[in-house]
Amino acid sequence: MTATDHPAQGESAGRELRRTGLLIGGLVLLGAAVVLSIAVGAHAVPPADVVRALFDYRGTNDDVIVRDVRAPRALLAAAVGAALAVAGALIQTLARNPLAEPGVLGVTAGAGFAVTVGAALGLAGGQGGQLLCAVAGSVLAALLVLSVGRRAPLRLVLTGVALTAVLGGIALGLRLMNPKLFDAYRFWSVGTLAGREQEPLTLPLVAIGIALVAALALGRSLNALALGENVARTLGAGVARTQAVTLVLITVLSGAATAVAGPILFVGLIVPHLARRAAGGSVPWLVLYSMVLGPVLLLAADTAARVLLPTGEMPVAIVTAFLGGPMLIWTVRRYGAGAL
Repeated sequence: MTATDHPAQGESAGRELRRTGLLIGGLVLLGAAVVLSIAVGAHAVPPADVVRALFDYRGTNDDVIVRDVRAPRALLAAAVGAALAVAGALIQTLARNPLAEPGVLGVTAGAGFAVTVGAALGLAGGQGGQLLCAVAGSVLAALLVLSVGRRAPLRLVLTGVALTAVLGGIALGLRLMNPKLFDAYRFWSVGTLAGREQEPLTLPLVAIGIALVAALALGRSLNALALGENVARTLGAGVARTQAVTLVLITVLSGAATAVAGPILFVGLIVPHLARRAAGGSVPWLVLYSMVLGPVLLLAADTAARVLLPTGEMPVAIVTAFLGGPMLIWTVRRYGAGAL
């Protein structure tokens, strides 16, 4: 070992310690967001009672609200937030484009369109049918957008925006022509968590959990791919295999999240940008931070959606859209035309 190895090792250890400290801070923030999400609503529950109800159920009204309504909704928000954020981190790494996210690239719109068509044909009645339709729609949309714009980042984004507009318009037309379909999907179609916690969600939540674990396992291969395909091949990485697996994970995460909560945009854009600087160029840490900060963002947005209007709550997708618009403008100004 040379004398110059010691500073390098010390710097690496310090970087890992800093990343671990930030992760612990993110987990603390996530715990606070969960408690706040359960406590705030039409009937406020003191945070101390929230914690007690979770671990010491006594059958009071507050316990029923916490255990049967708000805790399942918080779990749903955390799962959807993690799925969309990690999908955004993966697709930005795969496309090497800071504007890439499932909503902007039409993947979310593809899932929503497929669920609407599946419901019109009677194929999306249960959780399995909705999940399959959403994943199939995500796959087709992602393949179409990537095949058209993979070599030109600007074309990639424009194709995604155009596909989102077209699929969204057709899906809206189908719902308007079918009153029963419109009634069944009028809340889902705008992206909301309200009432969705009472639906059977085991299958989509399990799919999201498996995909998140797989995304973490894929991190090292994505690290090489983030340096460029030629460099990745030089390092011995299986470029085609990594791209294919990443695309599968993106579509499963986006499809499952859309199937249970409807189209929620911009989470996959905002969170990776918040996490990227802390990750310091490491894709595994970027995925891990996104897995923590995505739930924090969606829990905070869902909590705000319940209290912003005096007449009732609004869909959480509206809140994320308000946050995502400025983030999109900042991203364009930050990275400039060169990134596009």
